[in-house]
Amino acid sequence: MSICSFLYIPFLCLLLNGSTSQAEEPSDGKALSTVPAPNVNGDISQDDQEKSKVPKGVDVYMGRRVAQTMHYLGAEWLIRNEREREERCSLMLANLGIRKGMTICDMGCGNGFHSLAMAKMTGEKGLILGVDVQPEMLGFLRERMESQGVENVVPILGSFHNPHLPPNTADLVLMVDVYHEFSHPKEMLASIRKSLKPDGLVVLVEYREEDPKVPIKPLHKMSKKQVSKELNANGFTLVKEFDKLPWQHMMFFGKSDLPLND
Repeated sequence: MSICSFLYIPFLCLLLNGSTSQAEEPSDGKALSTVPAPNVNGDISQDDQEKSKVPKGVDVYMGRRVAQTMHYLGAEWLIRNEREREERCSLMLANLGIRKGMTICDMGCGNGFHSLAMAKMTGEKGLILGVDVQPEMLGFLRERMESQGVENVVPILGSFHNPHLPPNTADLVLMVDVYHEFSHPKEMLASIRKSLKPDGLVVLVEYREEDPKVPIKPLHKMSKKQVSKELNANGFTLVKEFDKLPWQHMMFFGKSDLPLND
């Protein structure tokens, strides 16, 4: 058993219900929100000036407390043997509407559990953009790409306020149990919206807050009402839903023509 097999267990406890207490949440968003220190010449560099313009992360958004990002040391939990049985991942993927040649963003891709599966579903002419804020996760993704001979996944190192996606490119942006961890939800949704093609869709898969039997910490769950509230306010409208997953909501959103709420 690898060392990661031992290290990921504490992070599993942060998500699953049990006697382990909830992890402490950051008090001021993410480190990118801090004002840079002067360089050796007493001046602030241009790069640091740009970083200082990054908006501060939020602890609460539209009445919902933001969860802490899962650490890369918990990556093995994402590829656990029980995941298919617990979440029916294959059923989720089968109902995404994936076609050959599509460009799909796997937002918060981690070690590529969904990215690699979708890469095979889209075929050689398809493209998967795997975005994560932790370079270690992208390193795990690259290792798994190489071991499986997958070449149509592009790892992208995002930041907490910007996924760095090209505009008007994605047919689909998939977010599996990740949106509730965004420290900059408004900025991220704005960037995601710009990355979508006119008929592109955002798919949120989130653990059901409405169901107390779902064995996940409350902070890592979302209700349909809350999901729609936040997405509607940021330029999206609900298009359809898939309600046959055992633990999660699956909600499809397209671009809305309504004015955005501040």
